[in-house]
Amino acid sequence: MDITVIIDYAPMLLQGLLHTLWLALLAGLTALGFATLLTWVTLCCRYPALKTLVRGYTQFILGLPLLVLIYVLFFILPEYGITLSSPLVGISALTLYYGPYLAQVLGAAFESIPKGQFEACSALGISRWQTFRHVALKQALPVAIPPVTGLLIGLLKDTALLSVVSVEEFMYAAKQAISQSYAPLEIYLAVALCYWLVTLAIDSAAGTLERRLSRHRQA
Repeated sequence: MDITVIIDYAPMLLQGLLHTLWLALLAGLTALGFATLLTWVTLCCRYPALKTLVRGYTQFILGLPLLVLIYVLFFILPEYGITLSSPLVGISALTLYYGPYLAQVLGAAFESIPKGQFEACSALGISRWQTFRHVALKQALPVAIPPVTGLLIGLLKDTALLSVVSVEEFMYAAKQAISQSYAPLEIYLAVALCYWLVTLAIDSAAGTLERRLSRHRQA
């Protein structure tokens, strides 16, 4: 065990970690936006054909490995004249893959709210937007945060798959460091520790947010 190897390659690994966090942040935000759209179509859309399309897409994604989707975007789309940069392939793949998973969580959270509350708001003349903001969102968020956090942590860890299409993220930097240092034990140990610390921080922040929202809901 040679700690100096980790110190020597710390700048390279740190740069890769920052790229991973940036990719995960962008992909997480776009996946949540996509999930919100899918949830709206599933719960509120009046067009059965569109609902059927969303359900079919969701079922298809649930049975598809993420790596296959990455390969399709990176290798197959250029044959049809659509060429995306490696980072854009990564963000797109993570968004398309995690959107349906997040949509299922959001949909379940909103459906857990008793329908009588929506009927009461409608009878009182409260608009749909006010009902969503002051009634539905307050109750759905505490329910949705734990599973959403788990999915976003999974998204962060799955950025490691993007190294196969030369996205310069954390694992890509780790492979470069290993090819130069011939010290896989030290490098992979540092990578594992960094992933653990980041996921621990995300989980801790989500837990704090959930507790605050739950207290606010009870109040």
